[in-house]
Amino acid sequence: MANNVDALYIFLLVVSALMSLAIFTMVVFFAVRYRKQAGRSAEQIDGSHALEITWSVIPFCVFMVFFGWGAALYFKERKPPENSAEVYTVAKQWMWKFEHMEGQREINELHVPVGRDVKMIMTSQDVIHSFFVPAFRIKQDVLPGRYTVAWFHATKPGTYHLFCAEYCGTLHSGMVGSVVVMEPKDYQAWLGGGGNQPLAVTGQRLFSELGCVTCHRSDTQGRGPNLAGLFSKPVLLEDGRTVAADENYLRESILTPAAKIVSGFKPIMPTFQGQISDEQLNALVAYVKSLGQQSDATGGRGIAAATSQP
Repeated sequence: MANNVDALYIFLLVVSALMSLAIFTMVVFFAVRYRKQAGRSAEQIDGSHALEITWSVIPFCVFMVFFGWGAALYFKERKPPENSAEVYTVAKQWMWKFEHMEGQREINELHVPVGRDVKMIMTSQDVIHSFFVPAFRIKQDVLPGRYTVAWFHATKPGTYHLFCAEYCGTLHSGMVGSVVVMEPKDYQAWLGGGGNQPLAVTGQRLFSELGCVTCHRSDTQGRGPNLAGLFSKPVLLEDGRTVAADENYLRESILTPAAKIVSGFKPIMPTFQGQISDEQLNALVAYVKSLGQQSDATGGRGIAAATSQP
């Protein structure tokens, strides 16, 4: 996206410079042409509708180009491509914690392959932070209590600076890191060196340890919704609304299950707010998302109305 962002920025600078030059030139011209002269008095000049329309319509058209170009770029930046490599991120004072779907964990250093779309699923453990990689021209606030998303597609191997662009406390300036872009074969070798289990497998273990399997079952005995095939599907709520089962929906359903009650289920699931860490929550969300690949997907029912067990 960097080339597109740069092109828009350069276009803004060029148009601004040309307009500034035109205005400065006209100011000088009028100052000289209509300067005070002996024996010459001022005259009242009637306005010109044609001139006023011209200097209103032309700038409007130029500004609409700014708007259209910027909006197209914004929407492209907001929607990660399908099948992006996902990295869960937890920001805290004053570090960045990353966890890859393959299970690799990092602090203040993010390894990614060149030529691959990478989707950052981010939350904050304390205050508002901002994920900023100047070389990629991306910046995204990272908020406590919810997920925000950013994505990039690195095109050149190397090490790039990572900053927090939101003042987050005393050591804000020290909340720095790096994004290490590697060739695919080197990245695969790096992934294989940790011996970690995939994030979804960690989530599956937590799902079982917390007793979630006793209620979220695929048969008629389950007191909670069947989660297979849930992610990204519409969910019908008890109040008649329909919401999308995205990462934020899953997060909210685990921490505050009474916020959105699924149609056909009772609000009997306890909250897990303060009982699981952000890393454990990320693992549970990753596991539920992985269930979307199962063949018995049900699609329209959610997690929010769970049971007396998680």
